[in-house]
Amino acid sequence: MSEQGTDRATPPETAPDVAGPNDTSTESPGRPAAGRARRPGPSWLRGRRGRAALIGAAALVLVVAAPVAWVQVSGQLRVHPGVEDVPARPVALVLGAGLRPDGTPSTYLTRRLDAARELYERGTIEVILVSGDNSSEDYDEPTAMLDWLVTHGVPAERVVRDFAGFDTHDTCVRAREVFGVTEAVVLTQDYHLPRALFSCAQAGIDAVGVGVSAESVEPAKAVMYRVREAPASLKAAWDAVTGREPVHLGTRETAVTDVLDSLSAATAGAASS
Repeated sequence: MSEQGTDRATPPETAPDVAGPNDTSTESPGRPAAGRARRPGPSWLRGRRGRAALIGAAALVLVVAAPVAWVQVSGQLRVHPGVEDVPARPVALVLGAGLRPDGTPSTYLTRRLDAARELYERGTIEVILVSGDNSSEDYDEPTAMLDWLVTHGVPAERVVRDFAGFDTHDTCVRAREVFGVTEAVVLTQDYHLPRALFSCAQAGIDAVGVGVSAESVEPAKAVMYRVREAPASLKAAWDAVTGREPVHLGTRETAVTDVLDSLSAATAGAASS
């Protein structure tokens, strides 16, 4: 009879329980063999631990990702594609970006300054606030920035220096609290711009921005700067939430508002004559 025709209701024969000549097992029925790996804990416990680990990992990602997204997305909404598209603002805010060994602006900083110069020539802005590091006598970013702008045609009286712009947050807070800036065009590299605009908005400045080129002769550094924006954005969110004061807040300075007031008075006088 073929296998398909076998009566499935009849159980197959079972061999007698007799050890063969090669059978060396000493197992007792119902007991595991010596040395056999034990099964892990109950499946419900393994499942609970797995879910807890997954939830913990998701919570960690959320804690890190949410602030970074807040900074980057809200800042990006204020970015303009080029200097020709920027709405008029009284002040251009240029953030420091390092000096060469000879004390002149670095390539990145030169690009920021050149954008400010173009905005001034277009009549989009009236005053340029240059903010950088002057923590030692032999390192003076704001003065190097002033010298570059004057050399390239911007009147010295239209440039104001902030000597304590030690980081982006400090620059934005000082621009608002020390120099009285309420509206500005922020100029920095494109990868840095959303964070800078976020920090300035949190400081109370109606800021828009233009991102200048971040192309570098050292591609590895350019990549590093972009990667660094994630932890820097996390710090920017923390600074905004905690209201961290700048390293050096200082007293109120009227250099920016004095220039704007004088220009306003001159315009009013010309209109009345």
